[in-house]
Amino acid sequence: MLRDDLRTLWTEPRPPDAPARVWRDWALLAVCLAGVTLEGALRENVVWRPVAVALAAWLCLLLLWRRTRPLATVTLAFGSVALPPLVSLVATPSEPVGLYAGAVVLVLVYALPRWGSGREIVLGGAVIMAVGTLCVVMDGTPVVEKVVGLVFLMLPGVVGAAVRFRVTARERQLEQLRSREREQLARELHDTVAHHVSAMVIIAQAGRVLAATDPSAAVEALEGVEEEGARTLEEMRAMVAALRDRGVGAELAPPAGVADLERLVRTPGGRLRVDLGLAGELGALPPAVDAAVYRIVQESVTNALRHAVDATEVVVRVAAERHMVRVSVRDDGRRTGRGRDGYGLTGLRERATLLGGTLRAGPGTDRGWEVDAELPGARSESGVRSRARR
Repeated sequence: MLRDDLRTLWTEPRPPDAPARVWRDWALLAVCLAGVTLEGALRENVVWRPVAVALAAWLCLLLLWRRTRPLATVTLAFGSVALPPLVSLVATPSEPVGLYAGAVVLVLVYALPRWGSGREIVLGGAVIMAVGTLCVVMDGTPVVEKVVGLVFLMLPGVVGAAVRFRVTARERQLEQLRSREREQLARELHDTVAHHVSAMVIIAQAGRVLAATDPSAAVEALEGVEEEGARTLEEMRAMVAALRDRGVGAELAPPAGVADLERLVRTPGGRLRVDLGLAGELGALPPAVDAAVYRIVQESVTNALRHAVDATEVVVRVAAERHMVRVSVRDDGRRTGRGRDGYGLTGLRERATLLGGTLRAGPGTDRGWEVDAELPGARSESGVRSRARR
């Protein structure tokens, strides 16, 4: 069991999309170099002052590569930190060489498990432990203080690992949410296509019976329709069966659509008044778009009930234009703790993208929260199917 865990850690890849440098890196570098300059100029009794200042400045510069080269920066930094104690064994003075600004190596300790691969974490952790042990052994402090120093040195690494685990867990949940949204969309497409294909098969079978006195070409054509329809239905069922999770039953009820919005907003919970406005030819929407409109309104109204503080009204507008359906949901409340989209909005954005549309959500101009979506109103089912497969 332990061997499997170690193998998993060793083969763990780096987190994707690690930023090389952002403006905060340059700000951090400027602050650290300013601290090195001030300490080198004002602090008294600095051993080997030029060496100590150069070492601290070198450690500050390594911060710029802590995300893209975590193992290299840790190795260079702690190798540099280990040199003065080793030199002091054979040279005078024997006092520790370095500035307090050298504590920036704690940032590199944090970056190693946060941005490194499993192999880099293991090797870099060994370097950190070796140099840290060397430094505390050569220090004349009591044993308790040495142990506390090692724990303090490793603490940023624990924090980096915890942050990485949290980010990875959220990304995994988002990916599962996207997969469920694709699955639900595929199921709705399947139900729609299956209805039409089943009707085609029935008509073809009836045509064979009625065509008994007609030319043989008509019979062959009807047989071709029947065969092609049956094959399409079988392939569609196989595709959706592969998308569905094992053991999860299919929803037999047809998906809700624009026609169900009146019932949805009639009793949203009693706390808010929902003003629903429908415009345009909404009765001829493709089934997948029809279901998406309902889901957007449902999720947006639910979010308003949960998160809108001091809100009194939610305004819902659904308008069908020539080639587009626009959905707008706005509330007049105050929002707290809305730093990022929840899983519901992420799923809706994924659904809108699959259908060839867009969805935007964010704070309103004056107050409240706004959700605006644009979906294709006249779209062929074949186009939707091909996008869903991708």
